[in-house]
Amino acid sequence: MAIQVVKANVLGFCFGVRRAVELAEKALLENPEKNVYSLGPLIHNQIALKNLCDKGMIIVNEDEIARIKNESVVIIRAHGCSPDILRELEKKSCLIVDATCPRVKNSQKIVEKKTNDDAFVILTGDSNHGEVKGIAGFAKDNFALIQNADEAEKFVLPVDVKSVVLLSQTTFNVSEFENVSKILTKMIPSLEIINSICPATKERQEALFDLCDSVDGIIVIGGKNSANTIRLFKIAQQNCKNVIHVESACEIPQEFFALEKVGITAGASTPDEIIQEVYASLLNCQL
Repeated sequence: MAIQVVKANVLGFCFGVRRAVELAEKALLENPEKNVYSLGPLIHNQIALKNLCDKGMIIVNEDEIARIKNESVVIIRAHGCSPDILRELEKKSCLIVDATCPRVKNSQKIVEKKTNDDAFVILTGDSNHGEVKGIAGFAKDNFALIQNADEAEKFVLPVDVKSVVLLSQTTFNVSEFENVSKILTKMIPSLEIINSICPATKERQEALFDLCDSVDGIIVIGGKNSANTIRLFKIAQQNCKNVIHVESACEIPQEFFALEKVGITAGASTPDEIIQEVYASLLNCQL
């Protein structure tokens, strides 16, 4: 029996990630005699990352900058980084390839301006996420991170605050941001809300909601350490009976080949070729 396979209307690489990968490919091609580093994993997809590393890219974490040789090429990934990190790289006379997503860059500028104007900035996001750490680096002390609605309920605004601004990690859960916004607005009626969630994130989540109602199972494709892919997986689990998160076609469990209609979606850091491999693997399996 042939499986019917349906792709979500929006899935895979977002603009920022595709741009970062293209800039990395270009940097490797144009600097064959230099060390080319990525400051943290350029992309949250092990297969795509391995392809870049096989071409010569070296991954270093932000706390390992001492490893970077002077006058090397350093790629700032789509998540961005703090100004302190950039200053350290400039001291080492590195050629900086800034692949920071334009939307992340905009959030950095907002936080920097608002805190310079003595506003208190609240950011919703994951504390361990590279984007959040980078954005926090543009703030002064008048800054707080809230990861979910529970933390919002417990939040206490410091005294003598002139104004308060709320914005978000670009890949944050849309409904969670709305919940946090409602809670904080009750506490702080004058709260300025800036919805900085990338439309690509919202579009993928909404496309997945639409897909869940029409299929027997969902396959979410993407890195196991990709925040936006994990969110898609959780959304799928809440809205569909059979759900699996895979990084490649070889991880598809046998029971999915017995379903009549399977939907597939993919995180913003999942390359097109991996999506196509999963799609083809399902179509080519006949039971």
